[in-house]
Amino acid sequence: MSENKKNDFEFLTLLENDARLTPEQLSTMLDKDVGDISEMMTAYERDGVILGYKTLIDWDKTDREYVTALIELKVAPQRDRGFDRVAEKIYNYPEVKSLYLMSGSFDLAVFIEGRTMKEVAYFVAQKLAPMEYIVATATHFVLRKYKDKGVVYGPCEIDERGTL
Repeated sequence: MSENKKNDFEFLTLLENDARLTPEQLSTMLDKDVGDISEMMTAYERDGVILGYKTLIDWDKTDREYVTALIELKVAPQRDRGFDRVAEKIYNYPEVKSLYLMSGSFDLAVFIEGRTMKEVAYFVAQKLAPMEYIVATATHFVLRKYKDKGVVYGPCEIDERGTL
């Protein structure tokens, strides 16, 4: 790997792990000029390498009522478009937080959020399942997040009732 590619990889990794890092902090960490760091950020944003900056929130520690679900979809791919047209229709729904093309028994994995399980079930039944080219769905509700995007969600509580 060339030195430039290695520096770019380090830069992107640092920023991915902590989007709050300032150009000044990054320049110190990478031994580069602040101007060079700012130019790198601008170029990566322009080229679509950096797609946005997000804060990871543990919503379970707030009063917000929500449920997250993983919906697996089996799709009949379209001629000349594969899965892209179906994926485009799905990712435009505001409930959809993530969408992935997968290998295995299902083709697409959709992560959605709703206020209740009933709301998620309605979304699947009324919006996803009837879509042309959707052959089958399987819905899985997230009961607890232990780790997301590399971040651990606090220590697990240990139930010691069954131990001697």
